[in-house]
Formats: sequence, structure tokens, C-alpha cells
Amino acid sequence: MVALAPFAATAALAAGKALAGTVGAALSPAASSQTKVRKTAQDFESMFLEHTLNTLNGGSGTEGPLGENGTGGGVYRSMLNKEYAGSIVKSGGVGIGDQVMREMLRMQEAARGAAA
Repeated sequence: MVALAPFAATAALAAGKALAGTVGAALSPAASSQTKVRKTAQDFESMFLEHTLNTLNGGSGTEGPLGENGTGGGVYRSMLNKEYAGSIVKSGGVGIGDQVMREMLRMQEAARGAAA
């Protein structure tokens, strides 16, 4: 027979930790909100950089491994630009995300002030 007590204790401990994390997140909505705003701003910067890189690399010709030679080079070029944009944002970005985040936080504060 399998002893169920250790399994039950482990499951209860895991459930307790998950519940504590949920309660902790609910108690600090400002930190959670700021994290969401930061993520949204970084996503915006990544999207902007991806679009810019697609525009810059759009006319790079049809030769080479990413050329439009029937093998889907445009798709691969787009995927490569998306990865480049993500890498740029992860390494600090170009500052657009920080400005967007500050503006979003300012708008949230103004909305809270108007609601109060």
C-alpha cells in the first residue's frame, strides 16, 4: 500500500502556497497594476520596433536565405524582425516603453482623482 499521508501533506502545502500567493496579489493591487502597465508598455515598444524593422528590411532584396525565392523568405524575415525587436526591448529598449508607461500611469492617476 502507498502511504497517503506524505502525498496529502505535500498537496496541502502546495495548495496553501498557491492560496497565499493569490491573497498576496489581491492585497497589493497597485504593484500588480504597475507590473501590468510595464508589461503593456514593453509590448507596445516591441510592436513598434517590429513594425519599424519590417519597414526597414522590406526592401532588402530577393537574394540570400531570406529572399522571396518561393521558400517563404518574407515570413522568416518577419519572424526574425520580431525576435530582434524582443531582444532590443529586453536589453533596455530605445525608451519608448518608459515614456508610454509614465503616460499610462499619469492617466490612471488622473482617472482615480476624477473618480474620488
